[in-house]
Amino acid sequence: MDFSSGRARLKQARLAGDRRELYPHSLQFYLEPPTESISLVEFESFAIDRLRLLKVVENLGVSYVRGSDLYKTKLESELRRLKFPYKALAEDDYEARRKDHISHFILRLAYCQSEDLRRWFLQQEMDLLRYRFHELTDSLRQKFLEHVNLSFEAISEDLKNELANELCTSTPGFGVAKVKEQMFYKVGLVDAVDLFRARRVFIKDGFAYVPFKEIDTIVLNNYRTKLSKALALTARSLPSIQSDERLQPLLNHLSHSYVGPDYSVQKNTGKIYLEQIDGISVKSFPLCMRQLHKALRDNHHLRHGGRMQYGLFLKGIGLTLEQALEFWKKEFIRGKVDADKFDKGYAYSIRHSYGKEGRRTDYTPYSCMKIIMSNPPSQGDYHGCPFHHSDPELLKQKLQSYKIPPSGITQILELVKGMHFQLACQKYFELTHDVDDIGFSLNHPNQYFTESQRLLSGGREPKKELNNSGNFQQKNNSQESMISNATLNSSNTTADAELEGLEAYFTED
Repeated sequence: MDFSSGRARLKQARLAGDRRELYPHSLQFYLEPPTESISLVEFESFAIDRLRLLKVVENLGVSYVRGSDLYKTKLESELRRLKFPYKALAEDDYEARRKDHISHFILRLAYCQSEDLRRWFLQQEMDLLRYRFHELTDSLRQKFLEHVNLSFEAISEDLKNELANELCTSTPGFGVAKVKEQMFYKVGLVDAVDLFRARRVFIKDGFAYVPFKEIDTIVLNNYRTKLSKALALTARSLPSIQSDERLQPLLNHLSHSYVGPDYSVQKNTGKIYLEQIDGISVKSFPLCMRQLHKALRDNHHLRHGGRMQYGLFLKGIGLTLEQALEFWKKEFIRGKVDADKFDKGYAYSIRHSYGKEGRRTDYTPYSCMKIIMSNPPSQGDYHGCPFHHSDPELLKQKLQSYKIPPSGITQILELVKGMHFQLACQKYFELTHDVDDIGFSLNHPNQYFTESQRLLSGGREPKKELNNSGNFQQKNNSQESMISNATLNSSNTTADAELEGLEAYFTED
């Protein structure tokens, strides 16, 4: 398929309905992988947009009650903005359905690589499906159930009235009035076995009569089973993925990707003074950087991983090269490193991180995902994410020493237990800045610093990411987490190069 020419003709053909049968419904279980060829540019764009969407799903799921009006409003806004199917859309909504289908399989490739990644991807996809299923009309919900071979029949009003007493008695929390207003489905016992065991449904003649509020449990359990199996199967295809030089650089970094503003551009260069750092480390540093700063002051040394993580963060908040050299030298010579050894052994790496040595690469401050997913600390190291890499009891002690209230510590530890490390950091921000809702998704240590300084300066309220996220620069996102021009050139491809059907990566050897 040629994406570089004839786009108008192709779009007209699509709208004419010649491939409409591929997406008969706006919702699906993603059982069949895409078979068409797409450009690498479209591949990257689709992946970034879906990752943004799933990050929003994760954040909203912890910040708001799922199914609440505010939750639904914010999620629908993001679906609209990113051009994904968000409700029972018009039948000619081919492009949104196509994007939804292809982007799911791209992220499935990226997120099948470890148990933690699979668990995260599975949870966000299930939450997204739950929301979209609830938004369907009654007729489209029935059509969807048939589409995924879950042909549950909605019982008639006459039958519901006939069984009203039994339904009321057998369904916890249901009175006669609620039975009348709720739709019930006739479901085979095999599909409703969990509800049957919990005594939450009425059983008659081998069928369970399931209220609508419980039907999503059956749908989601079915989806979880299918997607879990599919992720395991996709993981077996990793060797073939790794041999594809076009896909490898994209997928290897996608699971660590950062989709926020670019902090390699120093907007505050020269505005931070060395004597300020101790003070602002307490007020405006995220826990990971506060931990590194304290370790540096206590030990007068950091290992390479800590120097890279903390040094690039300081660069991002505005330290010039000259300031960085002075800062690190003063601290190191207070320990076991003399000035001559520092100049010969450590100064080079600092200049290198500022793009003044070696290949002249101007290194970017690490995002939360990069810190969480790569280079875990070993004994004697202080880098990494404290919410992910610290023992929960040690983390609790650290938070207590920073005067976090017990109720706040409990909330943070619950988020850590649920593997919501960035949301735990977000809660830490709220508790240390005495705000109820920071109004943005926290994805970067330098973002934490910027928003903290904005609040403490008495300026504007924290920016709302859901409203402003459209201003994020996709070009800058690519620099951090996706594919570089050098990679494309080494693969002898162009920006419009085609990527053939993905189905080979989702089938068993």
